[in-house]
Amino acid sequence: MNLKVIGSGSKGNSYLLESPTGTLILDAGMKYEDIQKSLSFDFSKVCGCLVSHEHGDHSKSVKDILKAGIDVFMSDGTAKVLDVKHHRLFTVHDGAGGQFTVGDFTVLPFKTEHDASEPLGYLIYYKPTGEKILFATDTYYIRNRFNGLDYILCECNYCKDTLDANIEAGHISREMKNRLLESHFSLEHVKEFLSANDLSRVKVIVLLHLSSANSDAKRMVREIEELTGKIVIVAEAGRNIPLDLYPF
Repeated sequence: MNLKVIGSGSKGNSYLLESPTGTLILDAGMKYEDIQKSLSFDFSKVCGCLVSHEHGDHSKSVKDILKAGIDVFMSDGTAKVLDVKHHRLFTVHDGAGGQFTVGDFTVLPFKTEHDASEPLGYLIYYKPTGEKILFATDTYYIRNRFNGLDYILCECNYCKDTLDANIEAGHISREMKNRLLESHFSLEHVKEFLSANDLSRVKVIVLLHLSSANSDAKRMVREIEELTGKIVIVAEAGRNIPLDLYPF
């Protein structure tokens, strides 16, 4: 498999999870034209689009993707806020009975914690190879614990000490600090989350949605690599990240 980063950050988030038998769009927060270009204007291999929540930097192009004939999956709360109705829109929920199938992918939604109506993360299982991918963005906490993951695609938005320094310098308001603390994953919380999970099979950890002002990509990579002993990569627009039992 391959992860193609269309965009990752406050300006827009969207990724293509490409497999030999089909592609999943993870979030649709970039311009529709950018998503089209990343697919070489060919939607024939796209089996579906998973949307984490309603904020524009994750859902901007949902209606265009539906018009293109692609099945889109999101929570009922997200659909209501976006006021979107379409025969290819499927509402899903976390917990028992929430699992669904998209092409050769089996997907289990789980609850995330964000200032949105009903945000979700997704545990994705690729049936042909048995690989498991975790996709979690825009959350300050994840209640679930996971076993047997191969790849973790996880938000790492800010470093708390960098955020505090920016507040003291007057670059960021205290109100913004409170929002970040209650809606986004800090480096410190990402490390706590990773420490609480089974990483024995993990090959790659991809860090998503870094803040342009409050993050330090090199530090984040270094500290998470030191903690986990895994390969850690920052998602950057235009980057292709191999997920084929990488680096073997």
